[in-house]
Amino acid sequence: MSNRKTTSQPKSRVPASPVPSITDPLVGKAFDAFPDRARKRLMEMRALIYKTAAGSEGVGVLAEELKWGQPSYLTPETKSGTTIRLGTLKGHPEHVALFVHCQTNLIPRMRREHRADFQFSGKRALLVPLAGKLPREELMDCMRMALLYHSDRS
Repeated sequence: MSNRKTTSQPKSRVPASPVPSITDPLVGKAFDAFPDRARKRLMEMRALIYKTAAGSEGVGVLAEELKWGQPSYLTPETKSGTTIRLGTLKGHPEHVALFVHCQTNLIPRMRREHRADFQFSGKRALLVPLAGKLPREELMDCMRMALLYHSDRS
């Protein structure tokens, strides 16, 4: 028998995973409707959105809902950002997309700063290849731009 005193560790108030389960059944159905490879990549991107939000001061709690038939992420508490939507883009079967409102300057900014990292479609979509390693840091930078869009504008 050990003489060491055992003490219980205080329970952490931070959840084991910062990525919550999908609670909106419509969002769950939208993810389920994607082809397997696209769904896997989009779920990775979903996790990065939550990680980016948690690490970005001023973002606050995210809301996840379905907008335009796509999983969408908003900052209703702080209104710091513009909506991020995840999906696929017709004509780009080997990519998934991160969509932002086309009347923002986000895609031109992302294109300027990450031209070598991603492809883009017009003023509304950043394209992420299904194959290869996900460029996490670069993608998180783009997500941060969207999540802080309204607070970064001067």
